[in-house]
Amino acid sequence: MADKRPERGRPEKKTPRPKKKAANWGKPKKRTGAKHAQMRQTMDPSATGDAETRFVQPYQATKFYLCPGCLRDIPPGLGHIVAVPPEDPDLRRHWHRGCWNNRHNL
Repeated sequence: MADKRPERGRPEKKTPRPKKKAANWGKPKKRTGAKHAQMRQTMDPSATGDAETRFVQPYQATKFYLCPGCLRDIPPGLGHIVAVPPEDPDLRRHWHRGCWNNRHNL
């Protein structure tokens, strides 16, 4: 009886595996440009003077917000800073805590 086992070694034709996409887990790129500078200046309540700040606890955060420091979403359930200029409460902005602390380094 002939042995019907496959030959040992590598098969001649190999099916290609799909390549994994590189995850971008690094720091966000600094946004430099006239458009970002203008947007940041109009959205930054601290640019006009001192702003009243308070920390929103994670259980209090129920909506998505856009952080003016990095222009990324602040998802519900994430604690963050709310900055309100005393002269104009309509310019209230929600910031990531790190973005608020580093806003002068951008």
